[in-house]
Amino acid sequence: MGTSRDLAGAGPADPESRVDYSQVLRSPDQGPALGVVGIAGALAGYALIVPVVLQLLLGAGWLVSGRTVTFAAYQASATSYETVWGLVSTHLALACLIPVVLVLARYLHRRAPRWMCSVQPGMRWRFLLLVVLVAAVVLNLTQVLARGGEPYHFSVPSMWWLWILAILVTSPLQAAAEEFFFRGYLMGALGCLGLNKWLAALGSALVFALFHGTQNVWLFVDRFAFGLAAGLLVILTGGLEAGIAAHTVNNLFAFGYAVFQGGASQARGVTSMGMADAAWDVGGFVCVAVAAWSVGRGMKVARRTPDRTAQAFR
Repeated sequence: MGTSRDLAGAGPADPESRVDYSQVLRSPDQGPALGVVGIAGALAGYALIVPVVLQLLLGAGWLVSGRTVTFAAYQASATSYETVWGLVSTHLALACLIPVVLVLARYLHRRAPRWMCSVQPGMRWRFLLLVVLVAAVVLNLTQVLARGGEPYHFSVPSMWWLWILAILVTSPLQAAAEEFFFRGYLMGALGCLGLNKWLAALGSALVFALFHGTQNVWLFVDRFAFGLAAGLLVILTGGLEAGIAAHTVNNLFAFGYAVFQGGASQARGVTSMGMADAAWDVGGFVCVAVAAWSVGRGMKVARRTPDRTAQAFR
């Protein structure tokens, strides 16, 4: 039976002492039904809020452009990343997942936003920035090795600087939003269902890969492997920072290179991948995960929530 603290409007509460990130949303006085409600709410937010915001942003872009084509044609071009505004609109719409997660955490689970960042709690910015640097080196080196000496062929499109600016500003928001949603909230909600940390990481990776739509087996494996690596990093480092860093770097370079190799629409439209390319990608993800874990160990980042009992006796 719930207590008065469970009533709507109750203030935020801290998670249990010495639990890993996947258990931050779980409360001992609440059953698994809360996890089911949370997952349903998160999926509803994804299915309703993101498309509505995207349509509003695209509608604004269509009106500003002078409506020279039908909205359907404008939308098809924009969502394929044939226009800068299409990329910006899609990334900003996905960024709405962050407030969705924070609202669910606060009002359904009674957790302050800082607990969704890490078990410290809060965002450990220095750790995040260090992993960004490590991921940039490792992922680019992996791509160079995968090409086996084959030269890059670049062309400079018109308004290239606007594309790069849009990618630099909005890709981190999109990457962070997906980490908050899949590795942050979804892992925590699966923890509320009673799944242990490893199964929670596995489940969130599976949903992450499935949510990417049409894809062949090897592209699915590639995305599943990334999701699993990010989930394991959450457990091993106690927060979202490493996953956000790796995801941001991956997207920045994927779209950044694409701008100079035929356009961002090529990166957007990928629906298949070969086994060899998938193997190189997975190898890169593993290397980034090991490097990020090593950085976390060197910095002694918290992997579990604080021991409130010990703090009370200080």
